[in-house]
Amino acid sequence: MSVPVVEIYAKKGCGLCKEVKEVIGKVRQEIPFSFKEVDISANEDLFRMYNDHVPVVYINGKKAFKFKVDELEFKKKVRKEIIRAGIMRLWNKNKPSRR
Repeated sequence: MSVPVVEIYAKKGCGLCKEVKEVIGKVRQEIPFSFKEVDISANEDLFRMYNDHVPVVYINGKKAFKFKVDELEFKKKVRKEIIRAGIMRLWNKNKPSRR
């Protein structure tokens, strides 16, 4: 099964970032997905780009949330990506091969 990739762009000492990570952690206990935290403080370009605009959450490379995460909406978006991956896998499996 292909699991969605959730990334959060955050920085140390950010209260909103902590809240968002708590919501993500809670949902992760229920729904499987890969999680990656990107500390913008560690990269000059990312810090310039995101400085006062964190946290930002991406699901499979698509921006999904900024500043706050609604738990129910987050669950819905992650589940949608799981379903999309399953449909694509089935479609590719049943697609006639071209030779």
